[in-house]
Amino acid sequence: MDTLKVDLERLKKSSWTEEETRNAEIVTDFVQHLMNDHDFEYIKKKYGSHPYRQHNQSMVDGLTGVLKVVSNFAKRYPDYVYDVKHIYVDGPFVTVHSHATNNKKHRGNPQKGLNIMDIWKVEDGLITEHWDAVQPIHGSMRFLFWMIGGKFRNKNTYF
Repeated sequence: MDTLKVDLERLKKSSWTEEETRNAEIVTDFVQHLMNDHDFEYIKKKYGSHPYRQHNQSMVDGLTGVLKVVSNFAKRYPDYVYDVKHIYVDGPFVTVHSHATNNKKHRGNPQKGLNIMDIWKVEDGLITEHWDAVQPIHGSMRFLFWMIGGKFRNKNTYF
């Protein structure tokens, strides 16, 4: 698999403080290893102790939920990648806007895949919370999300 790399240097804003830059580096490392490299052991080892509160109610709370969902997705779609288009940082909040695709041939095609906005809260170097909004772009992805969505798996709200 040709692994996409998150280019933080290109996406970085000159207005970010040192703390905001560190927060973006933490999230970028997390995203790269989880969503693009599919290196789940690295994620468990490096981020497993983080108090990760999940606000996507279709996932089990904590890091366990996101690892389960993404690892299952990567098994089904081994070419799944998360092409980061923008990173916005506001203090402890890091927002990543991405175009995710399941098939190598769909990379870069804005008519395929998923439009994803992820927001992580980073406190004292630890990822403490996560919110997301996922928009399936084409028909088969819309159907897949309709089939797997709808069950609440944690008591945190979306907000």
